[in-house]
Amino acid sequence: MWKKRTMVILSIIQIGIFLLIGRLVQIQLISTESFSNKKVNLIEKSIEQRTQEMVIDNGRGTFIDRHGKPLTNEYIPSLVLFPFLKKMEWPVEKLAEILHISPHIIIDQLEKAKEPFIFTIDGTPFVLKEEQMEKINQLHIPGVFAVQKQHPLEKTYAQHLIGFTRTDTQLLRSRYPKRNLSPHTEVGIHGLQKAFDEFLIPEGETKLLYHVDAEGGPLFGINVKYSDPGNPFYPVSVQTTIDRDLQQIAETIVRKHHLKKGGIVLLDIETNSVLAMVSRPDMDPRNPYKNHGAENQMILPQTPGSIFKTVVAAAALEKGMVSKQTTFDCSKKIDGVTPDDAHSYGMLGFEESFAASCNNAFATLGKKLVQQDPDILEIYAKKLGLYPLSGWQGDVYHETNFEQFPEERKGTIWHDAKDKRIPLAVAQTSIGQKDVRVSPLAVANMMATIARNGEAKQVRAVSKVLYKNGTTFFTFPQQPFSDEQPISPVTASKLQQLLRKVVVDERGTGRRFQSLPYAVAGKSGTAETGKMSHNEELVNKWFAGYFPADEPRYALVVVELDCPGSQTVTNDVFYDLVQKIYEFDNRDRNWR
Repeated sequence: MWKKRTMVILSIIQIGIFLLIGRLVQIQLISTESFSNKKVNLIEKSIEQRTQEMVIDNGRGTFIDRHGKPLTNEYIPSLVLFPFLKKMEWPVEKLAEILHISPHIIIDQLEKAKEPFIFTIDGTPFVLKEEQMEKINQLHIPGVFAVQKQHPLEKTYAQHLIGFTRTDTQLLRSRYPKRNLSPHTEVGIHGLQKAFDEFLIPEGETKLLYHVDAEGGPLFGINVKYSDPGNPFYPVSVQTTIDRDLQQIAETIVRKHHLKKGGIVLLDIETNSVLAMVSRPDMDPRNPYKNHGAENQMILPQTPGSIFKTVVAAAALEKGMVSKQTTFDCSKKIDGVTPDDAHSYGMLGFEESFAASCNNAFATLGKKLVQQDPDILEIYAKKLGLYPLSGWQGDVYHETNFEQFPEERKGTIWHDAKDKRIPLAVAQTSIGQKDVRVSPLAVANMMATIARNGEAKQVRAVSKVLYKNGTTFFTFPQQPFSDEQPISPVTASKLQQLLRKVVVDERGTGRRFQSLPYAVAGKSGTAETGKMSHNEELVNKWFAGYFPADEPRYALVVVELDCPGSQTVTNDVFYDLVQKIYEFDNRDRNWR
């Protein structure tokens, strides 16, 4: 009996030992990098327990504006101190003398420290001068380092365009299956961060580290190790076409006027590049998807309303459908019969009809054009750089059809081709309603195309990728928009006259902008959305144009989406932007 009981107990003990050995094998040999359902990397956790470190640079590439100013991160000359200093004798007076401060300030911060830290004054990193950095590092004090520390900018710029990153182990592995990357590596999720992720992904962190015992003391002496990927070419910098100063001006004005949904696009006409882009609703970095904050409204298709009449005008001019003698009954709605009590302008010529944004005129022209050629509106939308996509795309090394705007969506003109045979559907389409959807970026591109006398190009947001040493890794050239034959210079010139008349004509929908220091040419648009709020219809309110009208430099689109028609701030934002850009361009002259 006792023998049997002893055998059972020994068997249980033996089984327990085998289970324990199996568990140890799993922990030590099998699941070292992916332990439990939480996929814990036990090797990294073990190192973390006996290591303290200060990351100087996370290794991910950064974004700069067209002049080289940082848009995401900056490097601040900083003093790094390690907590083991409080347990040893070291020349704190010499360091304090270099910094021109009391030694007690340094000692007080060290006493509170449990891990390496950046020395601060009143909570702000103490910015070292170049000669101070040299003197500090020449002291060769273990645990005291003067470094260029990477910091995120306090002010974020063009956050919807640049996008955001996050740690996502599954996405990281699926995107880079052949690369040995830390599971903590951040990947681009949205915007340029996503588009250029393969350029930006880090080779490794630059950091200072040392091993500690259970009490936080040095384990292998007081030597701090400097860990650096050692690649002189990385991390890279993505040089955007953004002008940081103009971007800040645009963001300030949008904020001032409390534009809730919509935004602005500002293009450099000569290079067809984005100078500034603002989208609303704003994005919360802690929760980007809250209230659709991550959506960049400037690259998503929106109902354009009368902005689309520019396409109809271009086609009508090239097809010879209009002349100075052509008139339209602008007291009627788009069916040509029902009186338009809200806009009863009477009989107007073609130019006056465009300036006053007469619906019946362009509904009439649209029906004639589509009757001649069912595809004519798509053709001229392409000629003007409006449709279907406007952002830069092309081959970049091994990647075909690389897109600088990965979230840009195609515009639409017809949802159902059968509508081309229905007069009312054609009329609605011709005034930018029904199924017409184009992005603000595309509208800005159309204005830039007209200002360049009909030369349509793709829109760039990035011009170059630069190596760490400043040499060029890759250049994104200016590219033609499509293979479509461009509109003629004569047509472009007539469109320029039409857009200018919108501002200078007494009936013009842009006459408010006559007093601006830059002469403006452009087109307004008020698009019905079919939505209601507090018994008032919500509309998309646009103004798109370029300036100075005689020597075009900028194309600008301002749109407010889903807003009550009586409360739009579109014209206020457009007016203030042009005024501030004029002041920006003439700041040196004003200073003198």
